[in-house]
Amino acid sequence: MIKSMTGYGGAKGEVKNILVSAELKSVNNRHLDTSVRLPKSCLFAEESVRNAVKDAISRGKVDVFISVDTSQADEVSIVVNEPLAAAYVRAAHEVFDKFGVTDDMTASRLLRMPEVISTERSDTDKDDVLEAIGTVLGVALAQFDEMRTREGDKLNADILDKLANIERMVGWVEARSPETVKEYREKLLARMTEVLGEAGVDEARILQEAAIYADKIAVDEETVRLRSHIAQFRLMLEGGSPVGRKLDFLVQEMNREINTTGSKCSDSEIANTVIAMKAELEKIREQIQNIE
Repeated sequence: MIKSMTGYGGAKGEVKNILVSAELKSVNNRHLDTSVRLPKSCLFAEESVRNAVKDAISRGKVDVFISVDTSQADEVSIVVNEPLAAAYVRAAHEVFDKFGVTDDMTASRLLRMPEVISTERSDTDKDDVLEAIGTVLGVALAQFDEMRTREGDKLNADILDKLANIERMVGWVEARSPETVKEYREKLLARMTEVLGEAGVDEARILQEAAIYADKIAVDEETVRLRSHIAQFRLMLEGGSPVGRKLDFLVQEMNREINTTGSKCSDSEIANTVIAMKAELEKIREQIQNIE
């Protein structure tokens, strides 16, 4: 089935002690335009994120927001500033010897001295970060796709309903068109009888004029092509996304046939029906702007 270009998806997860949050939202656009926002420390993952989006989405302006917390995955190590510790010990011994006080310097006291120890975090492996982002982003994309599919189902039902309306009106035009020729022949015969009176009316001339008129207003080719476009439209909808651009082109072709039908027919009833067909087609045009 077809899919809408508008949608939203979000997911949170933890992979190898790396916390990731991913959100996606999209609106209509002629082409795929992806904007990715990542923490500065994870900018190396941008290409991977763009490729994942490209594999799942073909059209639309897509904004992707990803946050990453690696604090739980980072390994913490204790670093001893040995030169500084040695200097503290020497200073302590000098004080003990010079003033005759008890030497109570211990390891625990030494480690509490300013700047003797410090902590360092090792950088989390980039492959682990990419794996975590990819896993959570995949869940968000799946949710995003589900929403687009639901919206696409609604669009599909509405478009099919409007296509059926146009098809019924095409059938009415096909039935009405021969009647207009008959009415024209009868009006022409009445006028010529009124003008010529007893002189008589040339029946062959009447038939010739009616034939010329019938050829002039014939819309068989247009209605056949319209029916063909409608059938093709339905097949495209059944084929699924992405078909938005193809459908847009097909609507242009349908509009051309409807316009030609309207220009050929002088009958007011057919003219009103043509206007109704154009109104339905315009609604379809608006709807397919939302289709991927």
